[in-house]
Amino acid sequence: MKKIINNRKYDTDTATLVGEWSSNYPINDFHYEEESLYVKRNGEYFLFGEGGAMSKYAENMGDNSWSGGSEIIPLSYESAREWAETHLDADDYEAAFGEVSEDGDDMMLSVRVSANAKAMLDRLSARLGKSKGEVVSKAIVHLYASVETDEVERLVASM
Repeated sequence: MKKIINNRKYDTDTATLVGEWSSNYPINDFHYEEESLYVKRNGEYFLFGEGGAMSKYAENMGDNSWSGGSEIIPLSYESAREWAETHLDADDYEAAFGEVSEDGDDMMLSVRVSANAKAMLDRLSARLGKSKGEVVSKAIVHLYASVETDEVERLVASM
């Protein structure tokens, strides 16, 4: 499905499928619902949902008549993460949003980087056998330890 929302294109054929969920109703039941979480190449998330005539995706056909329907819903990173936490198993969640520590010490961070920086991070992660989060955390700690605080501020200001 392809849809333009607020002058932004959402296309299930070109986005990457993150995960899927369906209700416990049979597919031909009026209450049936199915949702798929996607991420676009630019990092934006959206949900494609469809369902029967008594689902939240139902469409009013007039004269108190309802039909099954479908919808694309843009999601913030946080909303996508919450949807995944509710609807995906732990392995699929971590594959999409990164490893979650058991002690709760780690923090989730979402940043935009250049395509080149992401490619380097992917290669480093694969070569070292570490998660992307571990690579970034160690790089930040190393950078911070290698220069004085005022040097870090000058470095950041020059970027």
